Amino acid sequence: MADRFDHTSAETTATFMISVAAELAGMHAQTLRTYDRLGLVTPQRTSGGGRRYSNRDVELLREIQRLSQEEGVNLAGIKRIIDLSNQVDALQSRVRELQEEVDAARTRRGGELVPVPRTSALVVWQPRRKRTTD
Repeated sequence: MADRFDHTSAETTATFMISVAAELAGMHAQTLRTYDRLGLVTPQRTSGGGRRYSNRDVELLREIQRLSQEEGVNLAGIKRIIDLSNQVDALQSRVRELQEEVDAARTRRGGELVPVPRTSALVVWQPRRKRTTD
């Protein structure tokens, strides 16, 4: 399921009218409208408001159908699965970004990163006063 439910990236592939997407997914067009209304699938919109489905949307529709028919998951459960899958994808992406930052910091510091244990101690620091010479 990874990355297949993410609708945040711009699609550069072909898009399909609702009737074509419904046929590709093996569903009725009204079912696609219902899924859109429930937030299960979020197709792109034309300037006139018409729905345009990407290949990724069609894959998602097929997965919704599989979860519903083969696994017996209701639509609320499917929405939760999709939301959690998107969240996992986003978190995995963030972990990759953070790992790249750690790797870059290691490179800058010559491979030396020293872990600092967490503590609840309060450290008060005052700068040293400049010595005056008389």
